Amino acid sequence: MNSPSAAPDLSFDVTEADFRQTVLERSLDVPVLLDCWAPWCGPCRNLKPILEKLAREYGGRFVLAKLNTDEAPQISAALQIRSIPLVVLFVGGRPVDQFMGALPEGQVRAFLDKHIGEQVSEAEALRLDAAAEADPAVAEAMLQDALSLEPGNTEVALDLAARWVDRGAFDDATGLLERMPEAQRNDRHAALLKRIELAKNRPEGDPKALAARIAANPKDFEARFALAALQVYEGDFDAAFDQLLEVVLRDKAEWREKARLKLVEWFEVCTDAAAVSRGRRYLGMYLN
Repeated sequence: MNSPSAAPDLSFDVTEADFRQTVLERSLDVPVLLDCWAPWCGPCRNLKPILEKLAREYGGRFVLAKLNTDEAPQISAALQIRSIPLVVLFVGGRPVDQFMGALPEGQVRAFLDKHIGEQVSEAEALRLDAAAEADPAVAEAMLQDALSLEPGNTEVALDLAARWVDRGAFDDATGLLERMPEAQRNDRHAALLKRIELAKNRPEGDPKALAARIAANPKDFEARFALAALQVYEGDFDAAFDQLLEVVLRDKAEWREKARLKLVEWFEVCTDAAAVSRGRRYLGMYLN
């Protein structure tokens, strides 16, 4: 017999249309654990029953909201989702922490026990408001204020560096990243440095000539790789992903594996969460 799901009031699906009400507003009253998943994600299927079990066992100390990221590109972008499963804990209307991957039950319990009831700092509140701010200049100012309040806040510093990278202020971003203490240099720090490196060094090749080669021979994988590299240099990761996904689709041997590895590398440095989510989805489909 299948194990029962968490009670409806403790575990529920959420969409972009009701995200504010069911996650942000509800977290003003009770912590909301947001499970970001997708139908094609195997680890997501492994994690789901653990989260539902804990929602029952904790008896209302938190509620579980489940978001299909394939159907929520705007929320995925706001949360900067690059890989799933991603689980985010919301308290007081804002996310306070998160973990990635299908953790074992014991580690999920430890995460919950550490964070339930936690309140966010003023700097963290500014960081989260900046993520939702439509005006990039205003968002940058908010992040700079937040960094002044908490110079050691890793996520604030990385958010600000990412903003600078997105608008081409590579020297400012590099300076900020290089000033960060070694203890703060995580995978995202490395990814931002890699993104700067990609953007500052233009690959060789003429995009029009490469596109013509591909039109004449769709299996000209060398041209597809070269064009994708130029597109990444220009910041058009979506187009670059499409080129390498075509390689994965059309080849069954060495070129397919080279394209897979390059896609995985670029997923980690792309700041467009919707493009990454789409790229991962199609990569999973083409490999199966």
